[in-house]
Amino acid sequence: MMRDVYVIGVGMIRFGKYPAATIKGMAAEAVNLALKDCGLDKNQFQSAYVSNSFWGMFENQHSIRGQVILRSMGIQGIPIINTENACAGASTAFHLAYLGIAAGAYDVSLALGVEKISHENKELSLKSYASCMDVEKSAEQINLLRELDKLSGYQTNLDEPGRGRSIFMDIYAAAARWHMARYGSTQRQLAVISAKNHFHGSLNPLAQIQKNMTVEEVLAEPLVSYPLTRAMCSPVGDGAAAAVLCSGNFLKRMTGARPVKILASVPGSGQDRPVDGVDIGERLSRQAYQMAGLGPEDIDVAELHDATAFGELHQLEVLGFCPPGEGGIFSETGATRLGGRIPVNTSGGLESRGHPVGASGLAQIYEIVTQLRGEAGSRQVDGARIGLTENGGGNIGYEEAAMVIHIFEAVK
Repeated sequence: MMRDVYVIGVGMIRFGKYPAATIKGMAAEAVNLALKDCGLDKNQFQSAYVSNSFWGMFENQHSIRGQVILRSMGIQGIPIINTENACAGASTAFHLAYLGIAAGAYDVSLALGVEKISHENKELSLKSYASCMDVEKSAEQINLLRELDKLSGYQTNLDEPGRGRSIFMDIYAAAARWHMARYGSTQRQLAVISAKNHFHGSLNPLAQIQKNMTVEEVLAEPLVSYPLTRAMCSPVGDGAAAAVLCSGNFLKRMTGARPVKILASVPGSGQDRPVDGVDIGERLSRQAYQMAGLGPEDIDVAELHDATAFGELHQLEVLGFCPPGEGGIFSETGATRLGGRIPVNTSGGLESRGHPVGASGLAQIYEIVTQLRGEAGSRQVDGARIGLTENGGGNIGYEEAAMVIHIFEAVK
């Protein structure tokens, strides 16, 4: 029988562009913040799980990244597992930490995500995202986008996808155009989502972009890939986030803990499907809701993977927060804004909080833990008791290559 698992500490540095920062330095800062948050010592960790995607690409540090990072701060001797799952790497690390404790192998574990993507060679930074696809079949993926545009009736030039931007902006844009053709969603609805996230981000001291924007200002931003303007897309940046997990038995021995219980932890991978087939988010959320004994109507606050504004619109639908095709309409009602029925991305989301790939999943968890503790300040969701995170990574075909969904419960 699986044991109950709790989050007892979280730490995160402000996401941003830090030319002089190092992977080791950012990681140490996040880990030390998480330790301070729960009052533990680093020598109490029994296992650790470390997420990073691009360090090897930029500085040739491959293979034992977690061991290198943690040894530099005096954490050694324990099992250290490296996870690389594109944008879902940090939530995967968190899942593995959860699994080890739930299975009874460990009582206290660390999950860490750290990434440095900003670089003096901007083209190198942008090209790194292409590694989150099947590189041997990149031409097939581009042809898939062209076929999607044929279905949408949209005339586009995809001769140089990813030029001057992440290839994923083109992938999201093509999916958005298909959704617009199929359901009648609009560019303005995407701007509503983006403006909401920029408002939330303006309230978050750890967000990379802390600028409140109106819908009109979002629409007036430079176009990245139609219908996505710059404000609708996550920025390039650096950062680190960490979490400390423990068993119920360990929690009983603590004093002054502020735990949050993990009700569900569900990873999965994408699969071949038609464009209108069952989405990975729908498949995994069903499992997560069943594991938690809850439904989408029970979620009080959620962090969704909005690498673009369309990412949030899409996840609102497939996770069951609104009917298929109505993500834009649902957002226009204000339901996902602070004070609404289900506030989404109160951190500012990837669009405003930032998206250092290997750290994003734990940044989502940081936000939900902070919300369920009632410690989110001016962005606090009143009465938040149940929170959800959805973290997707990479792309193959019509959906994410990897995804992890978590559901958390406040402990009063």
